[in-house]
Amino acid sequence: MPSRLSRRSLLAAAGVSAASAASKSEAPEPLASIAIGSKRVSRLIAGANPINGYSHATTRLSQLMEQYFTRERTTEFILHCERQGITTWQSSYSPKVRDALRAAREQGSKIQFICLTSAKQDQLFDEILAMKPIAIVHHGSVTDSNFHAGTPGVIHDYVKRVHDHGLLAGISTHNPDFLARIEDMGWENEFYMTCLYNLTRPPQEIAKLTGDKVLGELFLEGDPQRMTARVRQAGKPCLAFKLLGAGRVSGTPAGVERAFEFAFRNIKAGDGVIVGMFPILNDEVTEDAGLARKFGGRAG
Repeated sequence: MPSRLSRRSLLAAAGVSAASAASKSEAPEPLASIAIGSKRVSRLIAGANPINGYSHATTRLSQLMEQYFTRERTTEFILHCERQGITTWQSSYSPKVRDALRAAREQGSKIQFICLTSAKQDQLFDEILAMKPIAIVHHGSVTDSNFHAGTPGVIHDYVKRVHDHGLLAGISTHNPDFLARIEDMGWENEFYMTCLYNLTRPPQEIAKLTGDKVLGELFLEGDPQRMTARVRQAGKPCLAFKLLGAGRVSGTPAGVERAFEFAFRNIKAGDGVIVGMFPILNDEVTEDAGLARKFGGRAG
């Protein structure tokens, strides 16, 4: 099962959170930060796919993630990230995300929020604005669908709409060629979110690559090299995500470390990473923050 935990250890844990048992003694040193527009964010940003039940693996794992992350555990996750020096959280909108963020702020959290959405969720726009995000990012799969359909102008219009509300605008994509095309068009977005795996290839392209029908999503080993090459050419900050391949390259601590090292060595100094964490068995927040300090530079 693609995750940092084995089936046997998962069953043995029976839902016990290692994060809740983590030491809260002395605060660790701050994480290195980067600028996106007028804001500074930690180079490691917490993601939210596990919180929202998107494992990119199996339905059962997705269900387990969503059930584990109650509103209360999500609030504690936010606070724990902040204690470990992570200053920013990225997520799509959901009532649970909204309520957890509100509860964390009521407990004194200053974490910055980046929301991932698109015009397909226009009915939620006011709700998202009420959460006081520092930035709104056009969703990657929608971005890629717009390019495949020949309607990239929809993305540009969304960037302008976000700016009309005084917020930073980002564009997410899974396709390195689309990243290059947006750069060439000179749009006004302040930053990008860039998936290290191209998960939005059209079915006909996948058929040519594999000669068969793929069950689930296609993760190709060479994709991170292809995306990071484009990231290094981009003139704006990029936030690389899925560096662990949704668990496919992180079956051991050494695998996790290699993935972090690859990401930080192959993006620009002004870029960051977004990592989803599922601390059901071990304290992935503290572990990932440590790897970000090891490979992502020191604060200063």
